[in-house]
Amino acid sequence: MTRLRRLIRIAWVFCRYRLDTFLPLAELPAPLKIFFLLAPWHLFPKPRLNRGDRLRLALEELGPVFVKFGQILSTRRDLLPDDMAESLKHLQDRVPPFPSDTARQIIETSLGRPVSELFSEFTADPMASASVAQVHAATLPDGQKVVVKVLRPGIERVIHQDLALMYFMARLLERYWSEGKRLHPVEVVADYDSTIHDELDLQREAANASQLRRNFENSSLIYIPFIDWTYTRKTVLVMERIQGIPIADVPALKAAGVNMKVLAEKGVEIFFTQVFRDSFFHADMHPGNIFVDVSNPADPRYIAIDFGIVGTLAPDDQSYLARNLLAFFRRDYRQVAQLHIQSGWVPPDTRVNEFEAAIRTVCEPIFERPLKDISFGHFLLRLFQTARRFNMEVQPQLVLLQKTLLNVEGLGRQLYPELDLWSTAQPFLEDWMRKRIGPSGLIKSLQSHLPSWLEQSPEMPQLVHDALLQLRHAGPTEQQNRATLELLKQQQERTERRWRRGIAALVLVAVAVAGTRPEARAWLETTPSWSWALLAVAGALVLRGGR
Repeated sequence: MTRLRRLIRIAWVFCRYRLDTFLPLAELPAPLKIFFLLAPWHLFPKPRLNRGDRLRLALEELGPVFVKFGQILSTRRDLLPDDMAESLKHLQDRVPPFPSDTARQIIETSLGRPVSELFSEFTADPMASASVAQVHAATLPDGQKVVVKVLRPGIERVIHQDLALMYFMARLLERYWSEGKRLHPVEVVADYDSTIHDELDLQREAANASQLRRNFENSSLIYIPFIDWTYTRKTVLVMERIQGIPIADVPALKAAGVNMKVLAEKGVEIFFTQVFRDSFFHADMHPGNIFVDVSNPADPRYIAIDFGIVGTLAPDDQSYLARNLLAFFRRDYRQVAQLHIQSGWVPPDTRVNEFEAAIRTVCEPIFERPLKDISFGHFLLRLFQTARRFNMEVQPQLVLLQKTLLNVEGLGRQLYPELDLWSTAQPFLEDWMRKRIGPSGLIKSLQSHLPSWLEQSPEMPQLVHDALLQLRHAGPTEQQNRATLELLKQQQERTERRWRRGIAALVLVAVAVAGTRPEARAWLETTPSWSWALLAVAGALVLRGGR
């Protein structure tokens, strides 16, 4: 009965705001088209609002789950027209709070003690109420001021029901909409499913906060509050209460004498440090989650809260992204096109010349303007829109990154309109690439991979032999494969010799570089002498086996 009432409620809102006008009716099969044309929502007058506002109001009326989905959808400008994305941006992350008595009950059930014993002070009225949780101020028995985040009761059941409907609609769109297969609406809902369920586990959020705190220990860029694990469970999180000015309160920041240029540039540096140094970034950096420590106005420091959504990048994606950005800075459009193909972001049969010309058409008019007038985030959006013509599919691993970059740049320009994100980012990327492919990067790679290479080396001949046996039995006759097998055996012997010599050469290069690079010498000093003795023996065996 509860599910039926929820479905009726959703249908009522759908009719009231005439969301049927968003459906691709012309592309639906005849039975569905007739159903939608004769459906009862045509009895409702079409609201005198633009389509973006109608969608926003409908999501607000449907409750927290849909509000959260609308917020995430607002960052997907690769999927939505600009007018709808702009309207969804205004969704507020505040919903009516649930009763404080309920919050107390959840805390006591999770922690196994009365609130009066857990805290010397506990504020009944919540400080903030969001889609999946609300926050109360409290003081621990030792006097430490904290905030207590409590998961909204019954939210998992509501999310399960609403997600089922979202999946149903996404499958219809993917099946009947011409753009559906390319834009993967089912994957979009699945991304939201994963995100919202991650936020339902407050222990996971606490772990994210702890990792970010370690990454920026004693940093002058950003402060991450500590987590009190004694009082943290899946439905309750206790975290240090911070003092700062909300990042969106620009008048207060200016009144405190904050150097706005430094603050804006630090925001960019934080983003690129998280993405490229740590490959672990806070992916929900909207104004409500960011504060500023103004104790030193000339050198302000960010304070982050709410770590339910974080993003990571694989090493390959990091490398391709950095090389893409540097190629943009240098206006090397051919390399941009080639990198998109090499990374698999566009199909391998894409014609490089045509793709390069399309990228140049987008980029050149932008680069003719002063750099401070160029929005980096919107520039990437324009590029993704252009890539649609070449069947570029949605890249889930880049979605959170794109959303975070838009948030960071928006915040930066709000703080300091003259912010030049390009000149701030380029030196960072160049330095990162230099460290990645330079001698220090080589030594780090050797340090991490050489043990596994040496461990696997005795198994390589047997693995190749097994592959050859499989090939022998795969063909129609032994006679037809005999010549191929002979060639493969010869190639195997040559490959083994080159492989052994290659490892030996890498070892020699590492030793040679170690004599000239300070960081290498520091690494050598921390490496036990017996490790180098084993490495020398292994190198001799490798060279001997390669003859």
